[in-house]
Amino acid sequence: MRKLMNAEVMEHTMRLRQMGADVQVINSKMCFVVFPLEEFDVAYCYNVNKKGKYFLERIKPYPLALREFDKEQDAIDIIEIDLEQFKNAVKSHNIEAFIEINKRLNETLMKFEDLFLYYNVPKEETDIISIQLDQIDEEIRKTKETAKRVYFKKNPEHL
Repeated sequence: MRKLMNAEVMEHTMRLRQMGADVQVINSKMCFVVFPLEEFDVAYCYNVNKKGKYFLERIKPYPLALREFDKEQDAIDIIEIDLEQFKNAVKSHNIEAFIEINKRLNETLMKFEDLFLYYNVPKEETDIISIQLDQIDEEIRKTKETAKRVYFKKNPEHL
């Protein structure tokens, strides 16, 4: 089985190099972590990249690349905080709507990428989309100002 896997890696590496890529194959550690909550699962995946850093992603309840860490313990610390935040958010009456909006935002991002990669979009259309994104940003900012903060162990990174 291992020989077959190595052969597939070599084949894929050769194909990627033929396409012009610089390919570095590393034997890495990948961890897939799932925390079942009553309402849904919270799942993460992290792996060691070619720089020896730990790249962390949340996979469920919606996908989100979190960031890169120097040490595995730093990634685990963020998982702990993130999980704590979800356990707290479950108490909200709006958790289902929150998750649905995040899923829709991810779908919108993928649709926009398809639009950009498959079509020659006029500047006027990208301007309209940009204005609508500004409106969403403004609504998030206003909501932050009027909403009650419920988590204090860590400050928001993007607000």
